[in-house]
Amino acid sequence: MLDLAPQLADNLWPARAFAGEIVPFGATAFREGHDSIGVSLLLTDPAGTVTVHAMSMTTAGTDRFAVRVALPTAGTWTYRVRAYADDFATWQHNAGIKIPAGIDVELMFTIGAQLMGAAGTDTTRTGAERRAFRAAAETLSDQTQPLALRLAAVDTPQLAAFLHAHPLSSLESHSAERTIIVERRRAGVGSWYEFFPRSEGAIQSATGSWTSGTFRTAAKRLPAVAAMGFDVLYLPPIHPIGTAFRKGPNNSLTVGPHDPGSPWAIGSADGGHDAIHPDLGTAQDFTYFLGRARKAGLEVALDFALQASPDHPWVTEHPEWFTTLPDGTIAYAENPPKKYQDIYPINFDNDPDGIRFEALRILRHWIDLGVKIFRVDNPHTKPLDFWEWLIREVNAEHPDVVFLAEAFTRPALMQALGKVGFQQSYTYFTWRNTKTELAEFFHGLATETPDFLRPNLFVNTPDILTEYLQFGGPAAFKIRAALAAMAAPTWGVYAGFELFENVARMGAEESIDSEKYEYRPRDWAKAERDGVSLAPYITQLNRIRSQHPALAQLRNLDIHASDDDSILVFSKYLAAAETGTGHDDAIIVVANVDPHSVRQTTVHLDVTRFGLDAGATFDVCDLITGAIYTWSADNFVRLDAFTEPVHILRVQEQKSGKASA
Repeated sequence: MLDLAPQLADNLWPARAFAGEIVPFGATAFREGHDSIGVSLLLTDPAGTVTVHAMSMTTAGTDRFAVRVALPTAGTWTYRVRAYADDFATWQHNAGIKIPAGIDVELMFTIGAQLMGAAGTDTTRTGAERRAFRAAAETLSDQTQPLALRLAAVDTPQLAAFLHAHPLSSLESHSAERTIIVERRRAGVGSWYEFFPRSEGAIQSATGSWTSGTFRTAAKRLPAVAAMGFDVLYLPPIHPIGTAFRKGPNNSLTVGPHDPGSPWAIGSADGGHDAIHPDLGTAQDFTYFLGRARKAGLEVALDFALQASPDHPWVTEHPEWFTTLPDGTIAYAENPPKKYQDIYPINFDNDPDGIRFEALRILRHWIDLGVKIFRVDNPHTKPLDFWEWLIREVNAEHPDVVFLAEAFTRPALMQALGKVGFQQSYTYFTWRNTKTELAEFFHGLATETPDFLRPNLFVNTPDILTEYLQFGGPAAFKIRAALAAMAAPTWGVYAGFELFENVARMGAEESIDSEKYEYRPRDWAKAERDGVSLAPYITQLNRIRSQHPALAQLRNLDIHASDDDSILVFSKYLAAAETGTGHDDAIIVVANVDPHSVRQTTVHLDVTRFGLDAGATFDVCDLITGAIYTWSADNFVRLDAFTEPVHILRVQEQKSGKASA
């Protein structure tokens, strides 16, 4: 057996899945000659229970066998693949040719009777099975019966079920064992929302001074976040902020007395990574905030940024953790042309053990307070073996802790972070905007990297306001939200997206007056009253996600065709046996990705990809507008970017008749 799946290249790390994920298992298997073979998956769950799943050839003549299996519980799973000579299938194939042709008729019946008779005495089978096989053997041997009747004795649904569960096999061989780490569902499925707690409830006086928002004032925003359907709230760093080289508005070096600085410039006389900024409150206030979040149905994710301001206690206590330049100064962070004079990066070469155990101590501190999700800032600038060690240590103690890699970097490095343990990753989604780019990107996420890279499709961040959003108007915001929410099980929104904030700082892919460097209170209620909020649409998207299990899977996305260069089409599908509801779940997304136009075209669907016959007509319901259409494989669509640029269609029923749009 060759090319087992899922497994990572060279089998250096285990494949990963999340609880409830439906995983495609595969193997290439063959033998010499023309005899039939069978292939089975032997799957062992974390409790040690082994289940056997028959694998089918994916396409005739390819020798590639596969089966899809849901992995419902978190823990360490293992699997092997068993291949064997399928003695009954070989006999059935030969008998079906020879007996009607009058060749070796009684010899073929004798061989078949011997196979059935052996199964009839197999004590590993149930009494009902043994009786059924013995009866079949008797009929095969009865030369007084017509040939067709004798053949029909082994062609019954009952025998087929028995043989499917327990084939007549010989010459068995087994693959090596492979491991799959299954993590909790939130590691793979979730809707994230990001806000700065210091902005929620911040007040500016007439003199220009600010009173920071606190955990207590920020808690008032939690019900609204939950009402939009989000289940994870991500907070940027909540630690003390340094004053040395503090950045002012728009990343300037000119700092006023009331400028709060960047939360990523961590550390001051008030403490470091295990401390809370005094303006936000105390540890008790943070515990209160966590409690209010849980009550609202939200899980809080914290930022974990291994870097320091020049005022961080580490700078004096552990100067060896930083890089000292020939002129005696400590190197600050740079990503040319960007400069971060207020941040010192960590040098992992001088005291790797000391840094490792300090990082582990910090994470344990916040985990003990109740935090189980961490968004890791710039992990690609730290050693891979550090993350492999740290995540392994944390997950050994707390298997439910989830790490999100904020790594906009080269594909190989981004993927390596997933392989060594990160449960989720930011992606290039924000820069994939055309139909061609998106189709390639989504296909890759679903088919090339899902064993180790789980995408979190954030539509914007405090650092990223793309030209598409800057110049696309409200339509661009709708399109991006719909694509992110429908294409991946995990997506995210940074506050302000729902208010269509689209003005960038000159020459930067970042909002003007970025919240990274100043308070940014927003009048959420006024925006909704004035009808300039995307929150109702986002709420619809999250409701659709919660109601359709197909959208909670990553590997089931299929790209379809359209005749227009700006109409992207994809579907997500689960069969009734996989949904847990007893009904198929098929969603078709048709998106006009040009936010400046009205597009009309024909879309071409491979309807077999979502469980229908090739020539079927069927009803679809637009889950945004409620409109119902009758569709088939080829359908006319018209999408107006200025009203509803995206169809999100639920396949309702197969029917006869012509298609209409």
